[in-house]
Amino acid sequence: MRYTLFILLGIVFGIVMYKAEAASWFRIYEMFSFQSFHMYGFIGTALVIGIVGLQIIKRRQVRDIDGRAITLPPKQKSLSRYLIGGIAFGMGWALVGACPGPIFVLLGSGLYAMLIVIAFAILGTYVYGIIRSKLPH
Repeated sequence: MRYTLFILLGIVFGIVMYKAEAASWFRIYEMFSFQSFHMYGFIGTALVIGIVGLQIIKRRQVRDIDGRAITLPPKQKSLSRYLIGGIAFGMGWALVGACPGPIFVLLGSGLYAMLIVIAFAILGTYVYGIIRSKLPH
């Protein structure tokens, strides 16, 4: 029962993404071809909310659901890791037409082909977990 709020917030988040057309392949295509501001506005709004949320966590020393202080790890400064990760993320996003959040929204909207995307996203996460220690820091 203690995770019910998080499940409900996830459902609301999915509905908002669907209604705002953030999970629409056509909107994502418009963004990548610079034909519409819609997705840039959506992403910019999410960025501002994230910045404000992190500042609240830092300044108010917010605790997690188990009562432990939330600490943010120091940011690692390595250009190559961000370039490689960003290129891989962007290529996947462009090829699939959705980033990790909307794939579940699209599945919930009845686009069952997203099951393949979800399976490979899980596989990719698993493989990364295996090779992570071998990658340069």
